[in-house]
Amino acid sequence: MKKYTDINDIPDLSEIIKEAILLKMDPFKFQSLGKNKTLAMLFFNASLRTRLSTEKAARNLGMEVMVLNVNDAWNLEFSDGTVMNGSTSEHVKEAAAVISQYADIIAVRAFPGLKDKAKDESEYVLSNFLKYATVPIISMESATAHPLQGLADAITITELASKPRPKVVLSWAPHPKALPQAVPNSFVSTMHRMDVDFVITHPEGYELNPLVTKDSKIVYNQDEAIKDADFVYVKNWSNYNDYGQILNEDPNWMMTSEKLGNAKFMHCLPVRRNVVVEDSVLDSDNSVVLQQANNRTFAAQVVLKSILDSML
Repeated sequence: MKKYTDINDIPDLSEIIKEAILLKMDPFKFQSLGKNKTLAMLFFNASLRTRLSTEKAARNLGMEVMVLNVNDAWNLEFSDGTVMNGSTSEHVKEAAAVISQYADIIAVRAFPGLKDKAKDESEYVLSNFLKYATVPIISMESATAHPLQGLADAITITELASKPRPKVVLSWAPHPKALPQAVPNSFVSTMHRMDVDFVITHPEGYELNPLVTKDSKIVYNQDEAIKDADFVYVKNWSNYNDYGQILNEDPNWMMTSEKLGNAKFMHCLPVRRNVVVEDSVLDSDNSVVLQQANNRTFAAQVVLKSILDSML
């Protein structure tokens, strides 16, 4: 693998899931692989799980890690032909090239602004690093995708599934803030590559990008969608058509124990208790959010290992 910015960069998803599970059993087996290699992690937005799990994954492989909170350091310019007499002090052309001299792999995290759909979908931060860096790029979440989370979710479902073709439901939930579509986008794309009975449920008008959902089954009745589910992934996303807007805060879409039944509850975290999901779900044995969070390390580790292998 030469880069990882989309779940579809993985040629064989089932094989990389198996490899990640083996890494989980023996995380230091390939500690010499990353010797004398450096991972530079650039955060344009805050992070907890992604930052810690990716750094841990790199160190498990013997890599050195450098972390830069970019917006705390300087404002980068991404547009071509700009007269830089404003707030930006360095262009991504130089920044990406320079960081490439200091690191063997660059990981980038940059959220959408949720104001300008075209600008966000251009992935102007990530795409410029792909264009100007001379080393492999990993996405630690971009404007439209979170492929490390998607891979961790796939690992979790594979580990916990009790039957060959489980029913997996992605359910929208209310939230007081406008949130990106990155996590649900990657989850949808990941489920398309797995042998699961996949259903999406959300209020009418909250459809995700049809280029992502494709022929996914969409049910607007949450109770109907969740019936007989094995896994229910609950996540808020802001409106895609009325881009970045909150048009529905219906508390009846919060996940409850009564709705969930015997299904496993999934969420990428952080999660707002008693808004997105009630305490009785999150604190129950049905909740697998901590397993998901743990699998973030091994998702990142198997991706880093694949990229390091390609350097040999």
